[in-house]
Amino acid sequence: METSLSVIATIMVGVLIWWPLQNLVLAVFAWRSPQRPRSVRRTPDPVPFWIVIPALNEERVIANTVRNALATGTRYTPVRVVVVDDASDDATPHILAGIRDPRLHVLRRELPIARQGKGEGLNTAYRYILEIARREGTIEQTIVGIVDGDGRCSEGMLDEIAELMAEKNVGAVQCRVRIHNRHKTLALLQDLEFGAIADSAQSLRDLVGSVGLGGNGQFTRLSVLARFHPGPWSACLVEDLELGLRLHLAGIRVRYTKSAWVTQQGLTDVKRLLRQRTRWAQGNLQCFRHLRKLTTSRFVSGLGLTDFLIYLLSPWLTVPMSLLLVGLVAASAIALVTGSTLGGLVATVDTLPTSAAMLVGLAMLPSLLWGLVYWVRLRDENILRCLFAGLLYPWFLALGIIATWRALFRLMSGRNGWAKTERLAEDGQATPPMPPTPPMPVPMAAPVRLPLPRPTAPPVTVDPSVTQPIPAAALAAAEPTRPVPHPLAETEPTQRLERV
Repeated sequence: METSLSVIATIMVGVLIWWPLQNLVLAVFAWRSPQRPRSVRRTPDPVPFWIVIPALNEERVIANTVRNALATGTRYTPVRVVVVDDASDDATPHILAGIRDPRLHVLRRELPIARQGKGEGLNTAYRYILEIARREGTIEQTIVGIVDGDGRCSEGMLDEIAELMAEKNVGAVQCRVRIHNRHKTLALLQDLEFGAIADSAQSLRDLVGSVGLGGNGQFTRLSVLARFHPGPWSACLVEDLELGLRLHLAGIRVRYTKSAWVTQQGLTDVKRLLRQRTRWAQGNLQCFRHLRKLTTSRFVSGLGLTDFLIYLLSPWLTVPMSLLLVGLVAASAIALVTGSTLGGLVATVDTLPTSAAMLVGLAMLPSLLWGLVYWVRLRDENILRCLFAGLLYPWFLALGIIATWRALFRLMSGRNGWAKTERLAEDGQATPPMPPTPPMPVPMAAPVRLPLPRPTAPPVTVDPSVTQPIPAAALAAAEPTRPVPHPLAETEPTQRLERV
């Protein structure tokens, strides 16, 4: 019995020491800028970009998102935008139809084909882009980016991506992510997480070769996506993370940049945040199936594999470690009442206050460290708010533990369906600067709950000798296909698409 208690105590001490050490090492990489290409010369030829925006009931944000995406293009990086309208039943289709720009392509998916997950919507856009690029003869040069319905791109983003993609062995780039409504406390905590902690982790991963792709701000060569035809994105709940794992397994290099970023809305109520994090945790649990292939892959370095092991195993370890933590708190309470140390598992009554203070310090110091890093590196929030966010961050992490428990129960019960998180009305606060653009006509601002008529799309004519601009239909019907299932193995034959 004493031996078992000693083992448990040793594990707990190891975890408590690991937490601050890991964060201290990680914080150092907040000062590292990913290495830029040195021996690669940019060609004078334009690099064609497509930005894909998945949209489902985005009437509150879609106008500004599309306007911002269209404004990112330059002479060297001409851009076209594809919005995948996944059977929106609000004013989203009407708002999109009111945007008079030949670079905008809108794909309308109808029920029951629509709303089969974000991955299948992205696959629809991919197949559409591939067909146009094939006719243009630009498959090898084209880069496809993903921006969420509430996303905003930083100025010069596409030039930064094109420079990193000048290295032929780079197949994808992930941009930094920020939160633009961080005047709310909960959103501020999410910006601390994305802008400081995740940024430092991605900077480290850029060095060891394990950069992860996110659902917002990921850019991939069209030729790389075509290697996973007809469905680069699967039905996994974190289809972005899984695509990144599949790229690493295929020996395709993924880079990270903090010089280009995408901002998005942060969730401002606990209920919706918990639902979002539960979905992410469940998706991470699903990605565990790639672990065996990662351990045997010749393309994954030892340090890269260590990083993969940490973030693929962490969701599974969260459950037993949270049980140990609760057990330690309960044991401490028993010791306080009875005076027993439970075989040396907890401190004596005399030293219990000191031990408790040490435990709180070990938990709080890393968070305060991140508050300082957040303030020093970004300088767009005052130091008191940053330190306040650091003090609250351990409670924010507790939501992640609850979300992991919920995700495990959902996974065991076979529940994979999710309701989309409703967007917030944009209030213009803490929004990154965008190039001035003329006001966009919006034929209908009120939500529409009835089935929306779709105008007949004129034929799209493409001159293979011209890459920009290309006339596009105001509203084009997406190709009806059956959803591509979550692949069971990379070596299995690719399922053919069937017309419905």
